[in-house]
Amino acid sequence: MAKRKIVWTETAAKQRREILRYWAERNKTATYAEKLIEITAKHLKVISKNPEAFKETEIDEVRESAMGHFSLYSKITTEQIIVVGFWDIRQDPKKLLKAIS
Repeated sequence: MAKRKIVWTETAAKQRREILRYWAERNKTATYAEKLIEITAKHLKVISKNPEAFKETEIDEVRESAMGHFSLYSKITTEQIIVVGFWDIRQDPKKLLKAIS
């Protein structure tokens, strides 16, 4: 099987930037933000090797990969992993549904 290309939607990329920026400013260092980037990359590798490894959501064709206080939401095609959401699970889930539906 060919390697799937990872594609971030504009919404997911914005969510990730905001979360990384928040933690860098809050902690006055980029260390935690860099750790989140590493964890995200590892989860995307697992998803690319085994797309069904993470649970299905109520949203059609979207799977959730839990990463502690954060979740990565993706759609899988034969050629791509489309990241549709990067979410701090401590936020209101209704906002997430609105953002990625």
